Amino acid sequence: MQYLLLIYNDEQAWAALGPDERNAIVREYFALADELRADGAYVAAAPLQPTSTAQTVRVRDGERVVSDGPFAETKEQLGGFYLVEADSAQAALDWAEKIPGARYGAIEVRPLLPVPAEAPAA
Repeated sequence: MQYLLLIYNDEQAWAALGPDERNAIVREYFALADELRADGAYVAAAPLQPTSTAQTVRVRDGERVVSDGPFAETKEQLGGFYLVEADSAQAALDWAEKIPGARYGAIEVRPLLPVPAEAPAA
């Protein structure tokens, strides 16, 4: 089963780190991706641009409404993800624990709902 490991961190705290500290943490993320690949658990991963680049789309009464920024103001922002293949929820939680951001933010672990590649015939 596939699990999405959503990484939530405080963007301002990240920006306040010095370049050496940020680079060390980024190296940890790359090392984790290598470990996931070696285990056959890696499906995909990516960091996200800051929330200042985000736009939120809603459709109300048939009209598209676009607003700047994230959906909600929170202390921690969605900063990236890993999509992993895991045999169990416990295995996904074990991977989540290894994500560097778990030490100073939060990792949300959610199983994906399988969707067939083709829509079933009506």
